Amino acid sequence: MPRDGSGEREPFDFIIVGAGTAGCLLANRLSGNPARRVLLLEAGPRDTYPWIHIPVGYLYCIGNPRTDWLYQTEAEPGLNGRRLRYPRGKTLGGCSSINGMIYMRGQARDYDGWAAETGEDAWSWANCLPDFKAHEDHYRLDDGADPPTGDNSRFSDLHGHGGEWRIEKQRLKWDILESFAEAAVQAGVPRSADFNTGDNEGVGYFEVNQRSGWRWSTSKAFLRPIRERTNLNVWTQAQVERLLFVSGEDGRPRCNGLRLLRDGEAIEVMARREVILCAGAIGSPQILQLSGVGPAPLLTANGIDVVHELPGVGENLQDHLQIRAVFKIDGARTLNTLAGNVVGKARIGLEYLLRRSGPMSMAPSQLGAFTRSDPGLSHPNLEYHVQPLSLEAFGEPLHAFPAFTASVCNLNPTSRGSVRIRSNQAGDAPAIAPNYLSTEEDRKVAADSLRQVRAIVGQPALARYRPVEWKPGAAFQSDEELTRLAGDIASTIFHPVGTTRMGRADDALAVVDPHLRVRGVAGLRVVDAGVMPAITSGNTNSPTLMIAEKTAGWIARGE
Repeated sequence: MPRDGSGEREPFDFIIVGAGTAGCLLANRLSGNPARRVLLLEAGPRDTYPWIHIPVGYLYCIGNPRTDWLYQTEAEPGLNGRRLRYPRGKTLGGCSSINGMIYMRGQARDYDGWAAETGEDAWSWANCLPDFKAHEDHYRLDDGADPPTGDNSRFSDLHGHGGEWRIEKQRLKWDILESFAEAAVQAGVPRSADFNTGDNEGVGYFEVNQRSGWRWSTSKAFLRPIRERTNLNVWTQAQVERLLFVSGEDGRPRCNGLRLLRDGEAIEVMARREVILCAGAIGSPQILQLSGVGPAPLLTANGIDVVHELPGVGENLQDHLQIRAVFKIDGARTLNTLAGNVVGKARIGLEYLLRRSGPMSMAPSQLGAFTRSDPGLSHPNLEYHVQPLSLEAFGEPLHAFPAFTASVCNLNPTSRGSVRIRSNQAGDAPAIAPNYLSTEEDRKVAADSLRQVRAIVGQPALARYRPVEWKPGAAFQSDEELTRLAGDIASTIFHPVGTTRMGRADDALAVVDPHLRVRGVAGLRVVDAGVMPAITSGNTNSPTLMIAEKTAGWIARGE
C-alpha cells in the first residue's frame, strides 16, 4: 500500500476525500504523474477484515461498524413509518468492499439523458463507453475463453480487457433460478447474454466483480498495484471535519485544504490544485454543508457561516427501492435449507476452501431480469434480483423453510428525497430521507411490479416446486393493498445518488457543473454517485467508476 506520510505538512497537489469506488480510481490515475503529490483520505480502517474478501461476507459487513457507517433513514411515510438500515462502506474500497459485486452499466438512454440535461455531450452513451472500457478486464476476452458468438459477436467493441476492474461469471447455479429464468421467458421476457450493451432488457445471470472466487474491490484493483508510488499518501481513520477556504483572485471562495481528525489529533492539510470529494451521495453533501456550502437556511439553523449558498446540496436524493416478494417452495435446494445445520455449513465452507465455488462465492443476487411494468413503455423500467434464499433483511438469519426471493425495483423512480445535517458536528450522522413511494407514479409501478412477479411465478416452469406466496401474500390484490404491502416489505437496494447533481449554469439546483466542479467555488470538485442528475437503470457502482475515469482525464488536462 502507498506510504502513510501522516507527519508531512507540505501541501499536496490533490486531496481526495473518500477511498471508495471513485476515490481509489482517481488516486491511481492522478498519482500516475510522479510530479503530483496526492493524498487519499479514508474515514474507515484498512480493508484487512477477512469477510470483506469472501463474497458472501457482505452478510457480515453490512451493519458492522468495522466496515459500515451504520446510517439509518428517517421514518418513511411511504414505508408505513419504517426506518431502513442504509449501508455505506467505511473502509478502503468503500461500498465496493461491502456491496453485491454486480457489474451493471444501466441503459444508453440514461447517459444520453445526462448529456441532454447538462448540455455536455461527453456524458452521452457513445462517449461514456470508452470510459467504461478503459478499466475493464472482462473474462470473456481472456485468452482461451469461449469466443463471443451470435448477438455477442461485437463483444470487444462493447467491453475492455486488461484493465484493473475484473468482471467474471458467477461460480454456481441453482435449479430454482434456472426454472425462474425459464418462467420469465414463458411470461414474455427474452433471454439476455449481456446486460451491458446499452439495452439491458432480458433475463440472465449477473456478471460480478470477482477474481477467482474472491471479491474484487476498488482498493484491490486500483491501490494495491501502485503501492510503491512515493507520491501517493493514503491515510485511513481520517475523518474530514470541514473544508477550508480563502478568497480567490476572482472574488470567489477557493477551497485550499481541509481540517480532519485522525488518531484524536486535529490536522489541517492543504491542496495546491484541488480538493476532490469522493465521499458518496451521503458523505459529500454532508461535508459541503458542514463547510458552509449548501442551502443557507439549513446552514444558519445549525450555526454554520455561509461560505457559498448552493440550495441543491443534499437535495434530489434518488434510490432504488426493492420490493422483496418471498415464495415458499417444495422439492428444490435453496440456501435456507443448505445452510440450515452444522453439516451443511461445513460442506459449504469446504467447497469454498477447495474450489472457491459454492454459496460462499455467490453475490447476494445471482439471477437478474429487466422488463417493463407496462408493455406500452419504450424501455425496461423494472429490475429483478432473484435469490435462492429468503430472510427478513440482509444481515438477519435465513428463514427455516425452503424459499426463494424475487426482489423487484423501479429503475426510474420519480420520488425525490434529501440528505441534511442535523448539527455542525462531523460525527453526527445526517438526516437521510429518501421519500420512497411519495409519487402516484411510483406507487402505481410498485403495485404493477408485484402483479408481474406473480405472473412469472405462475408460469409452468415453476409449477413443480408448488410456490406459495409468503410475502406480501396472495390475498392482497388491489392497488391500495399492494402499495401498502410494498411499504411493509420493501427495502433499499443501496443505490443512493443525485445529492450533488450536475447541471447547466442556469439550473438553480445544480451543485456541480458538467465537469463536476462545484459551482461558485474554485479548487473543489465532487466525483461520486451524488453527481448523477438521474439514477441509472441498474446497479450504480460501475457507473460511479466510469464517472471517476472520465473526470480523471479532465483533471489531467486541466479542464
